[in-house]
Amino acid sequence: MPLTLDSPLEQALGGKTAAALQRAFGMRTVGDALSHYPRRYVSRGELTPILGLPLGETVTIVAEVRRVQSRPMRSRGGRILEVVIGDGRGEMTLTFFNQEWRQGELRQGRRGVFSGKVGEYRGERQFSHPNYELFDDEGDALERAQDFANRLIPIYPATSAVTSWQFEKLAAQCLDQLGEVPEPLPAELRARESLMGARDALEGVHRPANEGHAYGARKTLRMHEALVLQTALVQQRLLVRSLSATRRPASDGGLLSRFDAGLPFALTPDQQSVGAKIASELVADWPMNRLVQGEVGSGKTLVALRAMLQVAESGGQSALIAPTEVLAAQHLRSITRMLGPDLAPLVMPTLLTGQMSAAMRRKAALRVASGQALVVVGTHALLSEGTTFADLGLVVVDEQHRFGVEQRETLRAKGTSPHALVLTATPIPRTVAMTVFGDLDVSTIRTLPTGRAGIQTFVTPLAERPGWFGRVWERAAEEVEKGHQVFVVCSAIDVEKKGKEARDDEEVAPPVDGEASGPRWGVVQVAEMLGRHERVGRLRLAVLHGRMPGDEKDRIMQDFARGDLDVLVATTVIEVGVDVPNASTMVILDADRFGVSQLHQLRGRVGRGGVPGLCLLVTEAPEATPARERVEAVARTLDGFELAEVDLELRGEGDVLGDAQSGSRSSLRLLRVVKDADLIARAREEADRILADDPDLTRHEGLADALARRVTQEERAALGKS
Repeated sequence: MPLTLDSPLEQALGGKTAAALQRAFGMRTVGDALSHYPRRYVSRGELTPILGLPLGETVTIVAEVRRVQSRPMRSRGGRILEVVIGDGRGEMTLTFFNQEWRQGELRQGRRGVFSGKVGEYRGERQFSHPNYELFDDEGDALERAQDFANRLIPIYPATSAVTSWQFEKLAAQCLDQLGEVPEPLPAELRARESLMGARDALEGVHRPANEGHAYGARKTLRMHEALVLQTALVQQRLLVRSLSATRRPASDGGLLSRFDAGLPFALTPDQQSVGAKIASELVADWPMNRLVQGEVGSGKTLVALRAMLQVAESGGQSALIAPTEVLAAQHLRSITRMLGPDLAPLVMPTLLTGQMSAAMRRKAALRVASGQALVVVGTHALLSEGTTFADLGLVVVDEQHRFGVEQRETLRAKGTSPHALVLTATPIPRTVAMTVFGDLDVSTIRTLPTGRAGIQTFVTPLAERPGWFGRVWERAAEEVEKGHQVFVVCSAIDVEKKGKEARDDEEVAPPVDGEASGPRWGVVQVAEMLGRHERVGRLRLAVLHGRMPGDEKDRIMQDFARGDLDVLVATTVIEVGVDVPNASTMVILDADRFGVSQLHQLRGRVGRGGVPGLCLLVTEAPEATPARERVEAVARTLDGFELAEVDLELRGEGDVLGDAQSGSRSSLRLLRVVKDADLIARAREEADRILADDPDLTRHEGLADALARRVTQEERAALGKS
């Protein structure tokens, strides 16, 4: 009996192999295995470049045996076999210990596929005990050899346990036993887009007859992904709109109008338009589901507070969840200050975090449960079972990319269809917004409040100008002498320690492209160095990182905000939300360890008042490397939306989407949000058309089947994102 895509892998491959694939890739079904698509293809006649292979990574290359030598090992008994392989431009060595029998296979002139972890010995790349498969075409007739040489070899994402060519054979076994495959694409769409049938596409992607066959298969499977993803997003939007929400109208002379009357400044045009849209959605029949994106310092918190006050007028509570203790405390102080002495007692803003004392937490939780606190600000403590709300009407998620899907859904479940407002200071490229946030209504705040002095950003390239490092600290001291304050940001806590102790719980800096070693500077090392500095050492200096107790972090941040400290050496715990108008200078060490958007966020901590901002991006990354390009891109422009597009180009959407979008991201096997933007837009139109005519997909069984298989309940929660 033929297998289906839902058949367990044990039926196709046996229990031992199925278990190996589950361990390596999390695969359970035939469909999981056949969705593991090749990264690329090579022909047997093609030699893959050896030059520039990344150290420490497992790679697969096509090469030719050049030289073979066996010699005794000096330090211990036995012999070592060294095989030099090349591709016409570079060479590398394969080493085997006490395996001289391989000389019979690895003869000069033989070609094959070689796979292993790239190591280095005496400055040269090498594989130690690699896996390999040689091309057995030596005795073939000329025409057969030519056909053999032209056949495409799929190169799969692999591990040391499951090599690319091993997986190629396993995929073929699955295909040989596979029966009919449901068609997720309507016949009219396949004809219009010149696409293959689903069964042919799977055959073409895993064992293509030629390049045209592979191209057509991948084009078809990209549309499968796009339509399934967009259909799920449209379904999510329709689901939200099918829920009944409690209307939260504002009234004349109520909390919102009193707050607006007391503002000492005028709202920016963007704040007015986004605020009006939110106000209208809070009185709609279904829950608001809106994402507000805006530059650092554009006033998103003010927009969110106005929404909270509108909800509070009907006795509804708002919960604002922030990613760090520092940011939660900052939000509470900021909200209390904006409300002023007249309104704050009526709303009773309340902080609830995990690092509060038990007595304080009980007192805060009681205010929340009784409905006395109409504005609640907290961290993950808001998600605990012990935290209950009297009438949760609005959930505000700050910096959505820092939260997992389950956490956000847990908070929403504490109310009855509450409205949701998601805030991000990380501008989202149009293509990502369409692909990932397609079920949310997106608003953008571009205009910044008046009175900002602006920021100048400079790269400090120590690879070419090592002497500039000293000048960085002289410049910092000069700013303090002018009466200003300085942030110094590191990507690690202590570079002399390993593992968790070296890093910050709040944020782990991403590795540099191709870099094997870690950062040079940690908070501990920088604080020690600056303490000995002739000028900076005389200043009031403190450190701040995520592994410190919450009350200590909050005290230090408040000391810095009051001007009681001159220099703050910190990790990215200060990345979002920290507001110190007197801070003029931001020094970011190992700047190449950070992504474009993260550097832009950090830079936004200075130049917030009337004091001009200065940002120094200190890097040892050489010119023309991807790491250096990231740093230079940030120095070129202050436009976060332009930088978001640059970030997408430099890093790829896998990183940009982030772990919090795990469900959506898992669907992006072949789909690329930059390259395939037009295809995604067409898929969106198709999904709208299908669901408008057939909301339950009763006449689109193949699409319903693909949705059930590829968008699990967890992934549907990921598409909710709110």
